[in-house]
Amino acid sequence: MKILIVSDTHRKDTNLRTVIQKTKPFDMLIHLGDTEGSEDRIRAWCLEQNPACAVYIVQGNNDFFSSLPREEEIQIGPYRALLTHGHWYGVSVGPERLLEEAEYRGVQIAMFGHTHKPFLEEEHGITLLNPGSLSYPRQDGRRPSYIQMEIDRGGEAHYTVSFLE
Repeated sequence: MKILIVSDTHRKDTNLRTVIQKTKPFDMLIHLGDTEGSEDRIRAWCLEQNPACAVYIVQGNNDFFSSLPREEEIQIGPYRALLTHGHWYGVSVGPERLLEEAEYRGVQIAMFGHTHKPFLEEEHGITLLNPGSLSYPRQDGRRPSYIQMEIDRGGEAHYTVSFLE
């Protein structure tokens, strides 16, 4: 199973379209907020490359008047994952509150956006990840980033932080 994880596109969708074309086919797309109204276009692009593609998009702090869910818990292969933009958990100062929430909920993966910086760590048996931003990256080098996740035949997750050139 191949999963594309993105965040913080802020309606500047050219890089997202490029990443979709570059990484297709994939089975699931997860967008961790701040689409700013592009969610229908994003869903259409995903279904165009794979009609069976599952699409999960959560609301970010800039998704004003959005009916997107604030957060979601989903199943990805054998893993339970919490999807959130992260601003409600103070991820700008660190992932500690999100980690506590993930432990409380009993999930194995907690995904967040908001900081515009890629992040991938495992703590207390929980994978914390942030794909960064495809539109306004803030890490050193400021390269647009995303994460590719694969579940192998044995059910094990593998993650690759990827950058657009």
